[in-house]
Amino acid sequence: MNIAQVAKQFDLTASTLRYYESVGLIPPVNRKKSGIRDYDENDLKWIEFIKCMRNAGLTIESLIEYTTLFLAGDSTIEARNNILMDERQRLIEKRKEIDETIKKLNKKIEGYDGELLASEADLKKD
Repeated sequence: MNIAQVAKQFDLTASTLRYYESVGLIPPVNRKKSGIRDYDENDLKWIEFIKCMRNAGLTIESLIEYTTLFLAGDSTIEARNNILMDERQRLIEKRKEIDETIKKLNKKIEGYDGELLASEADLKKD
């Protein structure tokens, strides 16, 4: 597949795909004799993985490190697992913060609803 097809499939721009490759988020993509990138199934799996992890909030730095370690071989399995566990913990903590913020907002909204209902009741009395 060429870069335009891959970009369309993953709803990314060609620039984003080139960036992913240039910073090491995905391994180097094979090229045709003409120099055009020729994405294969393995490349697509990497892009899907990186996009999923980015959407989940993993940092680019962590993903670059993960990819670098992956390319270094099986001796890095523990280090890769540690990266994923650290990122998961960071996301769990972030989710807790978001949940607390939502609770506070819900209380605030409930307060407004109560005040609004009280004011409407006062209007009906007149």
